[in-house]
Amino acid sequence: MAIRIGVNALYLIPGGVGGTEIYLRHLLMALAGIDAANEYVVFTNCETGAELVPPQPNFRQAPQKVRASFRPARILWEQTLLPLEAARRRLDVLFNPGFTAPVLCPCPTVTVFHDLQHVRYPEYFRWFDLPFWRFFLWSAAHTSRLLLAVSPATGADLLRVYRLAERKVRVVPSGVDERFFEVGRERQGRRLMPYLLCASTLHPHKNLGPLIRVFAEWRRARPEFRLIVTGVRGFHTAALENLVAELGLGETVRLAGWVPREELYELFRDAWAFVYPSTFEGFGLPLLEALAAGIPTACSSIEPLAWLAAEAALRFDPFDPRAMLEALESVVSDDGLRQRLSVAGPLRAAQFSWRKTAEITLEALREAAAKEGTLRP
Repeated sequence: MAIRIGVNALYLIPGGVGGTEIYLRHLLMALAGIDAANEYVVFTNCETGAELVPPQPNFRQAPQKVRASFRPARILWEQTLLPLEAARRRLDVLFNPGFTAPVLCPCPTVTVFHDLQHVRYPEYFRWFDLPFWRFFLWSAAHTSRLLLAVSPATGADLLRVYRLAERKVRVVPSGVDERFFEVGRERQGRRLMPYLLCASTLHPHKNLGPLIRVFAEWRRARPEFRLIVTGVRGFHTAALENLVAELGLGETVRLAGWVPREELYELFRDAWAFVYPSTFEGFGLPLLEALAAGIPTACSSIEPLAWLAAEAALRFDPFDPRAMLEALESVVSDDGLRQRLSVAGPLRAAQFSWRKTAEITLEALREAAAKEGTLRP
């Protein structure tokens, strides 16, 4: 029996929300690849074009006259006009892939939680943003029919923080862009360039300040190496730029910002090694991409990164500069280690696919709709 699925993409700011944009774009494509029976209505904002919506006939765009970059207006629209649209279009279930959901909705909702950073590290949020995060994520957790957590660590946080029944939370890991496996094959026999790559938003919990300091010390013996950081230029950007200048690193450290996908593939293809020093993650998609590309990788030993990497990356304590420095040296210079990680990375990453993510997500959407008794023949 077919269902009508709404997709709440009102949060999406192209190039401005980091991994949650990659998540939504790839998940929609994967859903289109496995599901020709159900109808999808994708609610988009003024910043998001029609290219977000797969071209299959069972997918349609429903543009809304709201800008996600003005968050109060987006939240107000999501809480008032989106439920009216859900009722008008007779949705069977509303899928919310970006943390928040309408408090009052005429159909069941399924909401994705990528992390609970606002609970674990509230000091990283602006004081006037934090109450909104707390209320709307709390309400989404309690009013949604099902919650999808992108990792076991995030799932455990949901159960602990919101005191939910285990049956309400499903762990649905993200997938990995297949293009990174191709990048890995292109790396074989290629002359790699002397730079370390880190794909990360420029926020405090990404631990980039300590990485830059450690890199400055490490490159005294390896002056030919550079550090390239790609990702959304968050509110910690100015502090990092000042640190680079203070340490006299100049062009040696490049804070590239959000780069087009093709440029990102090129950076992954030529990188000597990948480093991911984060102190908090909900999943760790850039790490998975590095593993798929077969780049020798060093990452934090925190969860969920340790679970995600398994034995396919060299892990270090992100709070110990000496451990980080030793990891950099090993992943750059230990040929045996580099060879082992280059082989192990794609094997581990192959266990995560967007198709699998889409299959489990679709199962959850159908279950939520069925519980409401709204399935149509």
